Amino acid sequence: MRQAIKPVRAWAVLGWLALAVVAPGAAHLRAGWRKTGLILLSCYAAGLLGLLAVRLSTDNLLGELQENSWLTGVAAGAAALGVAWFALIVHSFIVLRPGSLPQGGQILAGTFAGLLAVVVVLPFGMGANIAWTYRQTLNNIFVNDGNPDPQAEEKIRPEDPWAGRTRVNILLLGGDADDNRIGVRTDSMNLATIDVKTGNTVLISLPRNLENVRFRPGTPMAQHFPSGFRLPPDPGGGRSDLLNSVWEYADAHPEIFGGKQHQGPRVLMDTIGYTLGLKVDWYALVNMWGFARLIDAIGGVRISVEQDVVFGKYNEGLVKAGTRKLKGADAMWYARSRTFSDDYTRMRRQRCVIGALLDQADPATVLTRFNKIAFATKELIKTDIPRPMLKHLVPLALTVKNAKVTSVQFVPPLISTAYPDWAKIRTITEKAVHDSAASRPVAATASAAPSSSSSPSSSPSPSKSPKKQKESDPTKTLTEGCGSA
Repeated sequence: MRQAIKPVRAWAVLGWLALAVVAPGAAHLRAGWRKTGLILLSCYAAGLLGLLAVRLSTDNLLGELQENSWLTGVAAGAAALGVAWFALIVHSFIVLRPGSLPQGGQILAGTFAGLLAVVVVLPFGMGANIAWTYRQTLNNIFVNDGNPDPQAEEKIRPEDPWAGRTRVNILLLGGDADDNRIGVRTDSMNLATIDVKTGNTVLISLPRNLENVRFRPGTPMAQHFPSGFRLPPDPGGGRSDLLNSVWEYADAHPEIFGGKQHQGPRVLMDTIGYTLGLKVDWYALVNMWGFARLIDAIGGVRISVEQDVVFGKYNEGLVKAGTRKLKGADAMWYARSRTFSDDYTRMRRQRCVIGALLDQADPATVLTRFNKIAFATKELIKTDIPRPMLKHLVPLALTVKNAKVTSVQFVPPLISTAYPDWAKIRTITEKAVHDSAASRPVAATASAAPSSSSSPSSSPSPSKSPKKQKESDPTKTLTEGCGSA
């Protein structure tokens, strides 16, 4: 039953309305709606306790929020709460009886109540939009439950999602399709091998122009190219039998695989895994122009350009030297151009762009530009990562951001791209992975012991190994040599 109270003044109406935003029911108690006010406060307290219980009882909350059911619930819940809070402010205003105020007070209180009702809805609306957009983006990019890989499904167990692995290996590819050819030419190839406990990561870069690529024995490509990947020169003198052509060639020749189509990704994953002595779990292909749109979506990326970078068919483009924020197109050309340069310098610049993105894509930037980022990402990535694995990979990715990230680039003089020393490539990779797994930094002279998670059943046929000599450690930090940004 409502109790009779004295009419409130204009400033009091404003104050009680503001208090009702953070303590629903407060305005009703002041207006004499005791029972309604207590019910509202009780529901609010129960809701807060419920959220606290969910947080405390869920070990992997961030991972759970990658699930469709959770994202749908968050979106629906945020929308419902937005409507409820809007109604709460409106009804709180009504029960405070603003009609008893002077005309000026009524205008002031009414305007404030209207603005407040809209303001309280905004965060709930934004939350619902982010959750739903995120859900749609994930479903568009990742392999969903409707077309699962049976072997992958068997591996994803809550008690051990990594299936006993100490590391996961994800092949990160950069490339673009061409209307005049089948498949994709991968001009950027980096393998990220990640410790599932610490997040320590080694980013291993392979050059696009690696020749005489070996394929795993017993595979269709190995039977077709028993002495390595070698084709006659192109009419213009170029070569289409380099490492960056493996995907394209496999897609263009389904007859090698008994008529099976689209074997490019699996062949390239297996080939790079065999070359490095690691098992590649998944791949992610980044469309280079989509990459430029992603950088624009986050507002650009700040990079130290050491010297002018020329690009374009007629050398008409220029990324000037200096430290500044680059837009997407300039950042992409900085990472891709080989004009007056070479593949190896380009690989270093690509590593610098990746490092800058990791450093600068902070949560605040992602949230404020979420819709733009989500739209750019839809057109950016092609991957075979199973949708259910995101529950475990997303928390791991955040661990990587604050973990030790090193890199190895297989470029001259470390290796010869024309006559690669396969045994040396494997040994360096093994040592880098071993050092990354150590709990403390490892000196450059430390020997590398094989790790159980990185040793394959077979290795590439080695070419003649040079005499052992003391070499500098090829492992570097991700942004080493990039200048200060």
